[in-house]
Amino acid sequence: MEVKKEIKILLWISVVFVFAYFMPIESERFSSAIYAMLDLTKWYAQEHVVLCLLPAFFIAGVIAVFVSQGAVMKYFGANAKKWLAYTVASVSGTILAVCSCTILPLFSSIHKRGAGLGPAVAFLYSGPAINILAIILTARILGFEMGVARIIGAVVFAVVIGSAMSLIYRKEERAKREEQINFPNMPEKRPMWQTAFHFFTLVLILVFANWGKPGEGVTSGAWYWIWSNKWYITSFFGLFLMFSLIYILKLNWKHVSLVALVTGILGFISSSPLVPMLVAIAGLSIITLFDKKEPENKEWTLSTWDFAKQILPLLAIGVLIAGFLLGSTHDNTVIAGIIPNEWVSNLVGGNSVFSNFFASIVGAFMYFATLTEVPILQGLMAAGMGKGPALALLLAGPSLSLPNMLVIRGVMGTQKTLVYVLLVVVMATVSGLIFGAI
Repeated sequence: MEVKKEIKILLWISVVFVFAYFMPIESERFSSAIYAMLDLTKWYAQEHVVLCLLPAFFIAGVIAVFVSQGAVMKYFGANAKKWLAYTVASVSGTILAVCSCTILPLFSSIHKRGAGLGPAVAFLYSGPAINILAIILTARILGFEMGVARIIGAVVFAVVIGSAMSLIYRKEERAKREEQINFPNMPEKRPMWQTAFHFFTLVLILVFANWGKPGEGVTSGAWYWIWSNKWYITSFFGLFLMFSLIYILKLNWKHVSLVALVTGILGFISSSPLVPMLVAIAGLSIITLFDKKEPENKEWTLSTWDFAKQILPLLAIGVLIAGFLLGSTHDNTVIAGIIPNEWVSNLVGGNSVFSNFFASIVGAFMYFATLTEVPILQGLMAAGMGKGPALALLLAGPSLSLPNMLVIRGVMGTQKTLVYVLLVVVMATVSGLIFGAI
């Protein structure tokens, strides 16, 4: 018998017992927090999982399977032009569904194979900061303004931080360029336009399926028209997806047509869009998993499943914690959490230098799995967090974490890691101040 193991079990049992024994169920705030936790979780499950997250996982799977790592890296390798390298590095995160730790293997391989420090660091930052899953959920939950600010801030951050790192360590970079390290050419299985067509078709389906309802009293205009016809538009792009599945991925046309027919029928007879969407996702998963002609098709769905396994449990935990600690706010409903609003207001309320700096520091050291920062920020903002500190946390949090820093230190060394972290915190603080003042 391992004594330490048994002591650890005893301690956990004791902690659970003490919590159950002293649980303040008679407290109105505690009861409200429990209700808020369940309410927020139910709302997320109904509004965001099927229509938003599941399609987004398939998009992430496309990048993981159909776009080779070499095809991405060759654009910001040691011999690439600077404007091209930084442009690709700073926006590549929009098509990568990664968190601050998932990006590390890619960054490490890029750095070790001779990529410039600046573009590599730009990629390291932008990957988790503006991945497509997080941007969609940020704009949908925290508002269009915050989503745009996150995109702009992250892209500018990536270029500025990468350029600063390259300038600070210019002697090392000069030596690296002289070594003339070349990346091997990785031939693509199919023309890039076909992969791009498949990818952007899925993106457009995701965008229009989740098109938000316009504000109260709005009954005209382009936004209202798109919202009123969003399922017709989504179905239109569904036809493009059929073309892609049959002619690009070479799936059996009978199987694809059958799934499309059942989905279409359910779309007309079902009162909820969740039913046809679930059927379409299930059908796509089945026909790709059992496809024997193209191994990549099966790998696509398996990769999608890997993203779901990695993200969904952590997102659920994040939603539960956010609801309990910070309350539930949606559809003009506000349910208080366990943390008093005035505590949040005192630390991250307003738009002071301290509130932005504090939000940046907390974000830099906390680990945010992909998407978990969104429900947490939603609760914080409802509890009194200023929009400036909220953006500061969004720009510092997803790209940094304590585990992330430890791995980066092993790749770049202690000094470069400290400089990188300092640059992120300072930039996040300044960006928060500017955004909060607008």
